[in-house]
Amino acid sequence: MLEHLAPRLLSALLAACAIGLPTAAQAQAATRDAAPLRPRVALVLSGGGARGLAHIGVLRELEAMRVPVDIVVGTSMGAVVGGAFAAGRKVDELEAFVRQANWDGILADRPPRQELAFRRREEDLVVPSRIELGLGRQGIALPPAAAGNSALEFTLERLVAEGRGDWPVNQLALPFRALATDLATGELKQLTDTPLFLAMRASLAVPGVFAPVRVEGRLVVDGGLVRNLGVDVAREMGAQIIIAVNVGTPLMDEKDITSAVSVANQMLQILTEQNVKRSVAELKPVDVLISPKLGDVSFIDFKRFDAAIAAGREAARAVAPRLQALALSAEAYAEQELARQITPVALARALPLASLKVQGTRHADPETVRAETGLELGKPVTLAEVNKAAAALYGSGDFDRVETQVSDQDGRRHVNMNLTEAQWGRSRIRLGLELYSNFGESNRFTLVAMHVASLLNDWGGELRSVARLGNRRGFSSSFTQPLGPGSAWYLSPGFSYEDSGFDAFEQGRITSRWGARERSVSLALGRRLGQWGDLQVGVGRVQSSARQLLPEVADQSDAQVSVAAYYAQWRVDTLDSVTFPSRGNLIDARIERLRLPQGSPHHRLNFLGLSAFSWGSWAGHVYTEWAHSQLGSTSSLGGFLRLSGLPDNSLSGSSIGFGRFVMAKRLGEMPVGLGGAIRAGFSLEAGAGRERSQALGRADLRLATSMFLSVDTRFGPLYLAVGSARSSGNVISNAAYLYLGPFW
Repeated sequence: MLEHLAPRLLSALLAACAIGLPTAAQAQAATRDAAPLRPRVALVLSGGGARGLAHIGVLRELEAMRVPVDIVVGTSMGAVVGGAFAAGRKVDELEAFVRQANWDGILADRPPRQELAFRRREEDLVVPSRIELGLGRQGIALPPAAAGNSALEFTLERLVAEGRGDWPVNQLALPFRALATDLATGELKQLTDTPLFLAMRASLAVPGVFAPVRVEGRLVVDGGLVRNLGVDVAREMGAQIIIAVNVGTPLMDEKDITSAVSVANQMLQILTEQNVKRSVAELKPVDVLISPKLGDVSFIDFKRFDAAIAAGREAARAVAPRLQALALSAEAYAEQELARQITPVALARALPLASLKVQGTRHADPETVRAETGLELGKPVTLAEVNKAAAALYGSGDFDRVETQVSDQDGRRHVNMNLTEAQWGRSRIRLGLELYSNFGESNRFTLVAMHVASLLNDWGGELRSVARLGNRRGFSSSFTQPLGPGSAWYLSPGFSYEDSGFDAFEQGRITSRWGARERSVSLALGRRLGQWGDLQVGVGRVQSSARQLLPEVADQSDAQVSVAAYYAQWRVDTLDSVTFPSRGNLIDARIERLRLPQGSPHHRLNFLGLSAFSWGSWAGHVYTEWAHSQLGSTSSLGGFLRLSGLPDNSLSGSSIGFGRFVMAKRLGEMPVGLGGAIRAGFSLEAGAGRERSQALGRADLRLATSMFLSVDTRFGPLYLAVGSARSSGNVISNAAYLYLGPFW
C-alpha cells in the first residue's frame, strides 16, 4: 500500500488527465455503447506510486502497435494514467507533462508558497518551521493527512483547463472504473456516478498520506488495499481480453526490515501483494500480463520517470507478438482514437458571471468568501480566473478543499464553489526552535510556539500569538480585523513583552553583559496588496529598561525609557521558500517618528531587501540591510551571515550598512519525512557601523566570508559553518558556527 505514497506527481497527473474531457454526452454515449466486431479489450492498470509511470510506456507501445482499448480499469496511480487515457488525453501529452513537471513543488506538503495568502507567508518569517498541530476542544490533534489536506485536489483544480473532470465517470467516451476501498466496511468500491477528478482522487487516498474522500455517500481510501489489479472488474464490464499491467513494489527482504516503519510498510505490501496474486490467477490464456522490470525505482522516485517509462515500453515489447495479434488497421485505429479524443468543452472564453454559489461552510461567512474571490456578478470571467480565485481561497489556509464547478447557459457563466473548512486549521500551533552556537562564549537556545486562531467572526478576524522560552523570553499577540467582507483594509491592535540579553563590546571584546526588558502596544491600519504584500501606518508606545549583569554593579537602578512612535511600513514577500529560496524577493521598509517625554522628535529608518535566484543546481541570494536612528544604536552586526567571523552583535551604531552574496549547491536529499535538501555553499559579506555624529566611510568597512553545509529540517535550515572577517586594519577574526534558524 505504501507503494502509492508518492503524492505530488499523482496530483499533477491527476490534473493533467482531466484536461481533455469530451464536449458532448451524446457523442460519448454513442462511442461507449458501440459494440466492436472483435473481442472487447480491457486495459487494467495497477497502483504503484512513481512505478506507475511505467503505464505511460505501455500505452506508448500499444499506440505504436495500434492495439485498441475498449475498457480501462485503474487503481491508485493506475487510475490517474487510466483516467487520463479514458478521458481523451494523448500519450504524448501525458509524457510531456511528466517530463516538464516541477517535482519539488508537486511533492511539497502544501501549495507553492507564492500561492499562499500574505499572512500565511508572514507566519513562515516569524517561525520558519513545518511542525504544526491542531488545537481544539478535545486537545491537541495531529494533521489529518501527512501530505496536506487538499494539495492534491487543489493541484487538479489549478491545472485542469476546459472540461475539467466534472463529467461523471459513466459518461466518458471510453468506459472507465477507478477502484477504491470503503473505509467503513473494507469492501471494494467501484466509482461510477462520480466526477472523474473525484474518482481518481478517491482511488489515490492513501491512508495516512491523503485524507479519505466521501463519494457516493461512502468514505473511501486507496483501492490498492483490496484490489490493486482489477481483473474481475474488467470482466464484469464486458472485457473478453484483458491486458493487465502490474507495477507493484516487491516485498522487502528480511535484512531490510529493520524498523517499526519498515515493518508497517511490509505488512501493507503483503496485503497488496496477496490481492494482486488472486487477480493474476483470474487471468485466462487469452489475456496478457505485463510486468515491467523496474528494479530499484521506488514508489517515490518520480524524478526517475525516464527509467519507469522505458521499463514499461520494454515490458510491452517483450509480449509484442501477443499484442500485435489484437492490432487494428491504421484506418480503424485512427477512427477509434478520434472518438476517444473528443474536443474538450470550450470554457476558456470570458462570459458574464450569472451566479456564484458558496456551499459547505460552517464558520466562514459565504458573503465574505464570495467577496474574497474577487469575482463580480455581471462581469465577464474566464475559467482561469475562477481557478485563480479558488487558489487564493485555498492559500488562505482556512479550507481543506476548494472544489469548483463551472457551467454555461445561454451565454452566461454559473460557478459553484463547494468548500470544506480545515479540520483543525482554524486553531493551530506551529512549534519552532532557534539554536545558535559559535562553540565559544555565544550559545543561545530558544523554543518558539505560535498559535493562530482564524475565522473568529463573519469578516474573517484572526488572532496570532507567539511565545518564546529560552535565551529569548517573551510573548506577543495581535488581532487582525478586516473592515468588511473580503476587504483588503484591516485594523490590527497588538502588544508584546520580551526579556533578553546583550553584550557590550569595545574594540571587538566584551566589556559588559546586560539584561533588557521591553513592553509595547500598537494599533495599525493596513491594506493587503494582493497575496504578495502589505502596507501599514500605525501608532505605538514602547517602554524599555536595561540592567548591567556582568560585571556586577552595586545599588544600580534600571535605565528606563518610554517612547511614543508613529510609523509607516511596506512589506513584500514573493520568496518561493524560507529555508533556502531560489526565486522571489523580500522587502521590509519602515520609517518611524519617535517622541520622548522630553525633547524634540527623532526619526528611525530601517530597510531590508533580499533577491533570490538560481543557476542549475545552484541557488543563492543577494541581501542588503540599512538602518539609521537619531536616538543612538539601532542595530548590530556580527555572527553567521552578518559578518561571519566577528563576535555576535559586536558591531553596532546609529547607522549601519550591510550586504552579502550567498550561493549554495544542492548535493542531495534527506530521507523522506526527516527534511529536505542538503547543500554546500559560501557567502561574501561586507558591512559597517558608526555613531550618529560620524558618517559611514570606507575606513569602517568590514569584509567577511563563510563556507557552510546546510540541511533543510522540519524546524528550518540547519547550518554548520566557518567564517572569517577582516577589518580595515587587516585584523582577522575567525569563528565556527552551528545555527538553526532563518537566514535573514
